[in-house]
Amino acid sequence: MGRVVDVDTHIAEPPEMWDFLDPEWHKRRPVVVQVPDDTLYGRVDHMWLIDGQIYPRPAGRGGNFLVTPTAQANVRDRVDRKARELLDLPMRFEDMQATNVDSQVVYPTLFLAYLTHDAAYEVELCKAYNRFLADVWAKAEDRIRYVVIPPLRNIDAAVSELRFGKEHGACGVFFRGIEGDKTLDDPYFYPVYEEAQSLGLPICIHQGQGAPALNFLVDVSRSHTFTHGRIPPVVAFRNLVSNKVPELFPDLRWGFIETGATWVPFAMYQLRGTLRADRDFWGPRLFDEYNMWVSYEVEEDLPYLMQYVGEDHLVVGTDYGHHTPGTTDRLAADPSAQVHCVSQMRSRDDISSATAEKILTDNATALYGV
Repeated sequence: MGRVVDVDTHIAEPPEMWDFLDPEWHKRRPVVVQVPDDTLYGRVDHMWLIDGQIYPRPAGRGGNFLVTPTAQANVRDRVDRKARELLDLPMRFEDMQATNVDSQVVYPTLFLAYLTHDAAYEVELCKAYNRFLADVWAKAEDRIRYVVIPPLRNIDAAVSELRFGKEHGACGVFFRGIEGDKTLDDPYFYPVYEEAQSLGLPICIHQGQGAPALNFLVDVSRSHTFTHGRIPPVVAFRNLVSNKVPELFPDLRWGFIETGATWVPFAMYQLRGTLRADRDFWGPRLFDEYNMWVSYEVEEDLPYLMQYVGEDHLVVGTDYGHHTPGTTDRLAADPSAQVHCVSQMRSRDDISSATAEKILTDNATALYGV
């Protein structure tokens, strides 16, 4: 068996992250505030205060659900709290062993949200995050890698952060499905794609709430994060393929992470109605030619999805960090949490053991280049 790469894990950003902010930004550092536990926010009784806005905000329009800060009642009694924050690496390694993975790729939690309209401040927040994760990578003996967060409203700064990340353990570039007021096919992002291609870093499109105009259309109490978090990566896939952006960057790899894969047949069906292509393009050939990978979730119909994606372009991750200990119940944790996915994949009887191992090892290695 090869080395299992957990393609989707998370950090619950700790207050210590902001020690990496440049001192001149210290007064604007994110801070944790507390509210009484009898408000409409319930057990989310601690949240980040960032330039006058709170994160998470689990009620109302533009809201979200996050496991950071870990002082909130939803998280603070969990024994793995410091492992989630990447402040206790030995505990994190123990949890990796328990989930049968050899290495993890870390995605953000707080940065799934849209944090600030101030482009200069965004640069500093991203830099602090990237330097904190680089410090973790330096201590983790290559067992923990991360996707670098580019401050996308400053392209020069974004390119600089990609170069920093490549030199300090990053194995991908973080994007949400819509960034600000732009979809990912927008030529505005081409310099970032060009640099990522040059550095051998994939563009990793993770579910998240990156579009303020969309975010504030949605009442999170009624729609959860489906509209403003889960749907944008599908939009990204559709627009990248429709506008043939991967053909402009033929060596660039693309990952769709924590999206599930059941949307792929639907998106392909829609694309076939607007884009002329050979009939056999709408299947595994697309993923081969466009260097795209999709994260699969273990309750989906894998044999069916392999007809569209192929066995070489599916990956899987535990969503560690957004999990609830000791349960595989999607209703008791983030809907994508599947901490036992490795053992579940290896026990399937509807695919071969060779295919299961490819999804767990080779495909993840091909996506991230690790």
